[in-house]
Amino acid sequence: MNRTIKDATVKRFHYDDHDQLRRHLSDFVDAYNFGRRLKTLRGLIPYVHICKLWTSEPERFSLNPLHQFPGLNS
Repeated sequence: MNRTIKDATVKRFHYDDHDQLRRHLSDFVDAYNFGRRLKTLRGLIPYVHICKLWTSEPERFSLNPLHQFPGLNS
């Protein structure tokens, strides 16, 4: 994952300051977690995989992942 982030950010773009890098990292991680399907998760996006795990094994989580979804209440 570290290599993926590095390849998508600092190896492709020049940032004028740390805040610009932080904003781009945040946007990249959101796009990755909510939009990219992964072979290791059998074609699911990471967020959907976590929600499925939470419904089948809620004892593994201290917080409901549905409450962490960005949106109107965040």
